[in-house]
Amino acid sequence: MKRSNDLYSQITLKFVMDVYNKQVKVNTKKKKKIYRFEEYYTANITRIYKLIKNKNYQIKGYNIFLIKEQKYRIVMSLKLDDKVINHVLANILSNILEPSLINTNVATGRGKGTYYDIKYLKKYLNELKGGTIYALKFDISKYFYSIDHKILKHKLKEKIKDQKFLKLLFKIIDSTNYNVNAKIQKIKENEILKVNSSNLNEKIKKQRIEEIKRIPLYKQGKGLPIGNMTSQIMAIFYLNELDHYIKEKLKIKYYIRYMDDGVLLSNNKEYLKYCLEEIEKLIKKYQLKLNNKTKIINVTKEGIDFLGFRFYIINNKLIMKVRNDSKKRFKRKMKAIKNGKIPKEKALSIISSYQGHFKWGNCYYMMKYKPK
Repeated sequence: MKRSNDLYSQITLKFVMDVYNKQVKVNTKKKKKIYRFEEYYTANITRIYKLIKNKNYQIKGYNIFLIKEQKYRIVMSLKLDDKVINHVLANILSNILEPSLINTNVATGRGKGTYYDIKYLKKYLNELKGGTIYALKFDISKYFYSIDHKILKHKLKEKIKDQKFLKLLFKIIDSTNYNVNAKIQKIKENEILKVNSSNLNEKIKKQRIEEIKRIPLYKQGKGLPIGNMTSQIMAIFYLNELDHYIKEKLKIKYYIRYMDDGVLLSNNKEYLKYCLEEIEKLIKKYQLKLNNKTKIINVTKEGIDFLGFRFYIINNKLIMKVRNDSKKRFKRKMKAIKNGKIPKEKALSIISSYQGHFKWGNCYYMMKYKPK
């Protein structure tokens, strides 16, 4: 296997500028950061370039915060300098790793994502309908927290020869070993105090506190920083062997993986049971395990949930509807917008995002929904 070399030399000052202008600048939500950065644009870009070329470069640390959408989750945000460096490495890493991925490993790849995935699922269900369709849905437990540093580094070394590039990348991988857990634990404790002092009823309080307590901490030598672009790419790549095994050894024609969620479709339920046993064996090699969401379902009878939609087959016709929990979240957002709790600029972005999502399903009335 030919390994990629001379990657470090690709990082020129112009390359850093392009990454900042085309990716970081446009996707950074806190525009004040950008305004301050661009007051001394040339000096700041040059400083970042020199940081990359400095053998002693160290990540400054993470801004760690808790968000609640469907559930509580931790997000780790980099300082702007480190964010640019992370995107620089991610661009090169994508070029190296993406050619080895299967087409239906779809999360965050170029030209891929949720709707690319939905197209595949619709195509597969339409091809299988006529007989009873079964789906093996697997979900990996605490995936981002469980990725093993040693195994991941070995897999990257099989693809990349350039030691300088690997050294930079490994510093990012190892960053979860330092000063992360104390911040996460403090955030969890503060949120529990906040929930306890809220006006929520006792049942909801108890549910939320239990959910907060279940947020994991990082173990030494395990896990990727949640929110990094490099983390997204490496998490997609980490189970590349599993994807090829399912497609090429198990001969599953209809297979999709979106990060830690996978779906195998077949008319043969017994064969899917065998596939589940083989998948469990293989992921043990990667220090991973499946969670209790993993199951085999009768799609023809029950339908299947995937990426915010529910797919049904009725009278041999495929129907796709927005899931109830997605509708509830949308209605809560619309009510908050109507009551002025969300700024206008952010509100427009939320509405546009939901409209783009809903157009994929049978949900005309949701596109026209107005809160009372």
